[in-house]
Amino acid sequence: MPARTSAERTRTTGNFTYADWEERVLGGEGTFPRLAHAAVTNAFSGGIEAADTTCEYTIVHVTEQTGTFTGMELLEGSVDGRRGAFAVEERGSFGERGSVHCTFEVVPGSATGELAGLRGTGEFTAEPGSPSVPYTFVYDFG
Repeated sequence: MPARTSAERTRTTGNFTYADWEERVLGGEGTFPRLAHAAVTNAFSGGIEAADTTCEYTIVHVTEQTGTFTGMELLEGSVDGRRGAFAVEERGSFGERGSVHCTFEVVPGSATGELAGLRGTGEFTAEPGSPSVPYTFVYDFG
């Protein structure tokens, strides 16, 4: 169940899983820093319900195990029962132990349907070997 935070913002949580990850190198293999592009499909459950999202990342591999990324993800489904679609901008990093940390923000004006006016930010940390990734999302409607 969503929880209210200050100024009528709502905090919701859930999990997502990677359904598909296709990465291609955009420069010399084995050289660093190295650019890559990844097309990803995720499935969200919990406060955000969205199957088969569309996500595109640009990745900078600083070393074989570390780097940063930015991306855009299009989610179509619902947020706490309100149906529609919206896009989020993502920014994150990954470290030597395999953990991935990411923050995301709703792209202003991107929400449709019952989600029109959606504003919000969220975050997740993916740990290596975990089949699903917990997320938090704090939002309101402007």
